[in-house]
Amino acid sequence: MSQDTLRVAVVGAGRWAQRAHIPGWQRDPRVEVVALVDTDEAALAQAGERFGVSRLYTDYRDVLADDTIDVVDVATANTAHFEISEAALLAGKHVLCEKPVHHDYTQTQRLADLARGKGLKTKLGFTFRYAPAVQYARHLMESGFVGTPYIFNGYEQNSQWIDPQTPMRQVNPKADPAVLATSSIEGYGAPIIDIMHEWVGAELTSVVGTMRNFVPERVVAATGAMQRLNIDDGDMWVCEFANNVIGSIQSSYVTVGNFPGIEARIFGSEGAIIVRLVAEEGICQTIRTATKDQVEFVEREIPQEFFPEGGDSREDWDFLFYSALCADFATEILSGGAQNQGDFAQGALVQETINAFEASHRTRAWVDFPLQTAVAAPAEASVDGSSNGASNGVVTAGAAS
Repeated sequence: MSQDTLRVAVVGAGRWAQRAHIPGWQRDPRVEVVALVDTDEAALAQAGERFGVSRLYTDYRDVLADDTIDVVDVATANTAHFEISEAALLAGKHVLCEKPVHHDYTQTQRLADLARGKGLKTKLGFTFRYAPAVQYARHLMESGFVGTPYIFNGYEQNSQWIDPQTPMRQVNPKADPAVLATSSIEGYGAPIIDIMHEWVGAELTSVVGTMRNFVPERVVAATGAMQRLNIDDGDMWVCEFANNVIGSIQSSYVTVGNFPGIEARIFGSEGAIIVRLVAEEGICQTIRTATKDQVEFVEREIPQEFFPEGGDSREDWDFLFYSALCADFATEILSGGAQNQGDFAQGALVQETINAFEASHRTRAWVDFPLQTAVAAPAEASVDGSSNGASNGVVTAGAAS
């Protein structure tokens, strides 16, 4: 691109957009947030005033017709992700979208192919892959610190909905209460599954695991009443990879612990790395390492080069991590190069993994990967998807990732 400034329209002006998306973009001097869109006019006006954005729309199609807008950022409720992303790509816009783009991984891959064919870049809201600690860990692995990888353990767990009185939004009224529906594994498992694929660096070959509903009845935000919600609020999985690595994933939002609740561990022939993205004692991230010769884990300082300008680990995790995500996307677009990490193709891989996990639970058996058929969209009891802990599930527009 010949330009040196990126013009962004954010579609969805709810709490997660205001906590992460809009301030994340505005932190970057190369970026201008020129428009906001939301069907909730009060939320839209409040966001516009707060962030100094004057162009406010209630229909996302208004920004698609504007040739001066380079990027459409989709921070709406999950049900609108695919429609808006597809329309934006067809209109020639680069797209950042919260996850999932679609519950069927083949549809997400279709949009990845569409973007590639049009020379456009995409990015999923895999917030945690951009955390400075995660990026530093990746650098260490690429430098040979771990050696040959053997084992990966991934966790995303916090206690947002351990209290059944905490309201759940976006509840599907047509969900069959007799069928356990995906919730935690899709809204919460996706970020750590993304990190697993990135760190292991080989093709997934098979999975097995199970889902559970630990809190059967919850308050539904729309009615304020308790209701049977047969959702996956905890799960555990084992994975096998083509390079002989074995991995495990555990996700839940009814496990005691603080937000965002991510922990990634990798063990290899030369060393091991543990990254924790958990807000504790004023620090939002830590990285600890050990080697085969010095087996006690010690904390490392994260080099400043992995932070957005002026950033540090005492910032709010959502602002820090999303600032890094937005800066990465801006660099990818403005550079005009081929680099495009965490794109829709990666989103399709993560969603296919989730679809395989669910198939394993349904069949009570190992499931081979890649999947051979498309997957019908699940009838979720709840698709809050706020894996970053946004507003304890009370999300006006846009789910955290």
